[in-house]
Amino acid sequence: MAEKIKTYTVNVSKSAKNDLSEIIKFIAKDSPMNAQNILKRIESKINSLEKFPEKGGYVPELLKHNIKDYRQLIESPWKIIYSIDNNIVNVLIIIDSRRNTQDILVEKLIK
Repeated sequence: MAEKIKTYTVNVSKSAKNDLSEIIKFIAKDSPMNAQNILKRIESKINSLEKFPEKGGYVPELLKHNIKDYRQLIESPWKIIYSIDNNIVNVLIIIDSRRNTQDILVEKLIK
């Protein structure tokens, strides 16, 4: 008999929702269809966390400081940063990896 896969609750923070909204609005200025495609790809990555939250690796910029509280999924060039707390996955921010991610992470996560 197959073992049942544990399901996690995925919460997307207000900050992450705002990040995603800004990304999609920016892309939609040039290509609404591309914006919709990217939105679906990012949402799909986030939804995958319901069953596989540990598939994302630790955040290298934070790992340098021995911080293992956060993980990331990549939907290039964006990083979806999240944490796992028991049965809850908290999506905290979505950032463009072409920017200075170290500063953004420190500003948003380590206040």
